[in-house]
Amino acid sequence: MRKFLDKIFFRSNNLDLISKTIKDLTNKTSADKIFKAIDSYSSESEVRYVGGFVRKILNNEKPDDIDLATNLEPSQVCESLKKNNIDYFESGIDHGTITAIIDDKKFEITTLRKDISTDGRHAKVDFSKNWKEDAARRDFTINSIYSDKDGNLFDPYEGKKDLQNGFVNFIGNADTRIKEDYLRILRYLRFFLNYSKQPHNTNVIRSLKVNIDGISKLSKERLLDELKKICTLDTLEKLAKDKLSLELLNIIFPELNLKIFSKLNEDKKTLLKEKDFIFLLMLMIVDKTDNADYFLYKFNISKKNQKRIKVVDNFYKEKINLNSFSINNMNKVFYYSGKQACLDILDYRIILSKKIDKNLEELSKHFETIISPVMPVSADFLMKKYELKEGRELGQKLKEIEDEWVKNNFKISEKEVESIINN
Repeated sequence: MRKFLDKIFFRSNNLDLISKTIKDLTNKTSADKIFKAIDSYSSESEVRYVGGFVRKILNNEKPDDIDLATNLEPSQVCESLKKNNIDYFESGIDHGTITAIIDDKKFEITTLRKDISTDGRHAKVDFSKNWKEDAARRDFTINSIYSDKDGNLFDPYEGKKDLQNGFVNFIGNADTRIKEDYLRILRYLRFFLNYSKQPHNTNVIRSLKVNIDGISKLSKERLLDELKKICTLDTLEKLAKDKLSLELLNIIFPELNLKIFSKLNEDKKTLLKEKDFIFLLMLMIVDKTDNADYFLYKFNISKKNQKRIKVVDNFYKEKINLNSFSINNMNKVFYYSGKQACLDILDYRIILSKKIDKNLEELSKHFETIISPVMPVSADFLMKKYELKEGRELGQKLKEIEDEWVKNNFKISEKEVESIINN
């Protein structure tokens, strides 16, 4: 009897904690202004937190984006925000989404919806007043939990219970839900790796495999966006050790090598926790072949990040020897390609090395702390000092001096400059 009562009181305390957390976040993020704006629109208007925001609070995670659902139509949402002097823009009005901005913080507010038709990529929707209809169109039970600003939950598909027990369950028939949007194959993998405490359901895996070809209907932007969400160190470690998840992801992204995440020591984990998506991607696609080129051709990655990956890819396509990581050679990389390129090259090597290389670690720390030096010899100086004229010869001499300066650990004497000029 005592154990039974303890469970009841623990559950009550847990709900009180959730309510307090949500109340505090409402006040800290200025979301309360949105609740007041929409609640005051009419006697029937209502807005609630939904999706990842609620899921993360229930799972004791730090929420990031704040998603809200309302029974007001988009035009009414705009009207209520405008009336209360809240800035907004129509981020996805065709699908019912308005983005409010308060103190530089964004809040996505989406009208309740029901699906009319789907094609595996997009859904045609009608706006609704029914909270359960909106919940029914969501993908997983753990994403169909709503909360008012005081932490009172509306959970028609028992997502909280599934979250506590570690079940990642589709709402309704898995095969049907996947056919509505094939991105749910990747979303299932992400949520399974992050929240599951149970083995894969064989029927779900069968549905995922049967529908895997539908991934080809999706835009590369959506696929890459979902991959970014998967690419956290904890998720990649779990993925590398989960045979079924790994098999499915390799079908979708055959260019990715995830084996490197299966046996990481603590030092490597510490280093990787500080790294961004592009570095993690680099580890998975740079392999001394044309693999990285092919991935960059397929997916829309910014030119800046393409260049970042290509510097590392080109470095490792060359024959690597002891001199490759000498201070002089890394100075060249640092000066000509930048600090980020230098650190990427060194840290890539550290992560992939089977043995600890103190020299690489010291080099990485060294380049982390220094500032890119400025070449002390200018064209104007050469023209005045040595009476050189502007033109090809001046450019060649300046380049020779720069190369010698970089080679000598960013040092060069007047005598060395003079020798190059007179040579």
